[in-house]
Amino acid sequence: MAITLENVGIAVRDIEETIAFFTDLGLTVAGRDTVSGEWADTAVGLDGNHAKIAVLQTPGGQGQIELFEYLHPDAIETEPTLPNEIGMHRIAFSVDDIDAALEIAARHGCHPLRGVANYQDVYKLTYLRGPSGILVMLAQALKKE
Repeated sequence: MAITLENVGIAVRDIEETIAFFTDLGLTVAGRDTVSGEWADTAVGLDGNHAKIAVLQTPGGQGQIELFEYLHPDAIETEPTLPNEIGMHRIAFSVDDIDAALEIAARHGCHPLRGVANYQDVYKLTYLRGPSGILVMLAQALKKE
């Protein structure tokens, strides 16, 4: 059986705010829609499912995330996921300039949880809390001399 990862789905409070954050980091909007109806109820398992959706794509098209802003049923607020909790953990991106990426994130009010780490002179990396509490990892590969 062949299998291909299509995207990672994330429910968000404000789809426009979240799109702005990720597009400023370099993703592009591949598509947008509003979904509802029996097929959506069946696929998702929620009666009266009605949501705004957007698919964002990384440059080169190798990765996608799908954002959902629920119109019905009401979205349920939970505490933001901690890095050591079981379940959906984080979304990770490689960037060529982590400082530039962090400047962009800061314009959206998003800052590293603690700081930027150096992993064995291979990567500079950090976790930050993005829109709707999404954990985002940014990593920059370091060049060996």
